[in-house]
Amino acid sequence: MRTVLHKAEDRGFANHGWLQANHSFSFANYFDKDKMQFGALRVLNDDVVAPKMGFGTHPHENMEIITIPLSGVLKHRDNMHQDWQQVLPSEVQVMSAGTGVQHSEINGSIEKHLSLFQIWIIPNKHNVEPRYGQKSFLETDRKNKLQILVTSIDESHESSLKIHQDAIISRIDLDRDKNFSYTLKSDVHGVYIMNIFGEVTIENTILEARDAIGISETETFSVTANDDSGLLLIEVPMK
Repeated sequence: MRTVLHKAEDRGFANHGWLQANHSFSFANYFDKDKMQFGALRVLNDDVVAPKMGFGTHPHENMEIITIPLSGVLKHRDNMHQDWQQVLPSEVQVMSAGTGVQHSEINGSIEKHLSLFQIWIIPNKHNVEPRYGQKSFLETDRKNKLQILVTSIDESHESSLKIHQDAIISRIDLDRDKNFSYTLKSDVHGVYIMNIFGEVTIENTILEARDAIGISETETFSVTANDDSGLLLIEVPMK
C-alpha cells in the first residue's frame, strides 16, 4: 500500500476577500511540485464564497468539473444553458468541458456564505461535446453506507452522474465507532479521501477535519470513525 497524507493546514490558501480558497493541489498562484495531482485528480478546492459574490464568466476545455455544495446556494450559468441553474447542498453538479465551455458561478444568497468543494478530473476522452449534469442525493442514503455520486459515462450505473473518466466519486457519513471497508476498482486505481468533518482512522493514520489521504497499490483499506464523521472519496486511475 502506498499512502500520501495531506494535512488541512498544509494546503495552499488564498484570501481574496470575497473568496477563501483552500487548495489540495497546485492551483492558480499556489504551487507545490509535490502536489500537482493524484493520478487523474488534478484539483480539489475547498471554497467559501461571500454573499452575492462569485466567479465571472470564464472558459474551460477538456476537463471534468464536479461541484459539491456543502452549505448555502450555488448559482451556475453557462453557454449551454443561458438561465441560471440553482445547485443546493443536497445536489451535485458535473460539467464536461470538452471542446470548450464558458460558465459563471456565484453565491445565490444575499446573506449567507457558500461553502463548496470543486473537483477537476483529467478526462480519458478529449474534445468531446460539452455536457452538463445535476442530481439530488439524499443525505440518509449515505448514513453508514457508501453513496456513489459520479461514475464513468461508459458504465451503466444508473443513479450516478457521469463523466469522461474511469472514476468513482462517493460520500459516506459514519457514526462514531462505525467501521467501513473500501475495495478499489482495480490495481491501477487510487483513492483520495477528504475527511469533511469529524475524525477517522484510516490504516493507522488519524484524519481530522479537512485532512486528506491518498491511497494506492492496494485492493482494500479500512476506516474507523472516532467521532461522527463524513468522508468524500475520489477514486481515479493513477496512470
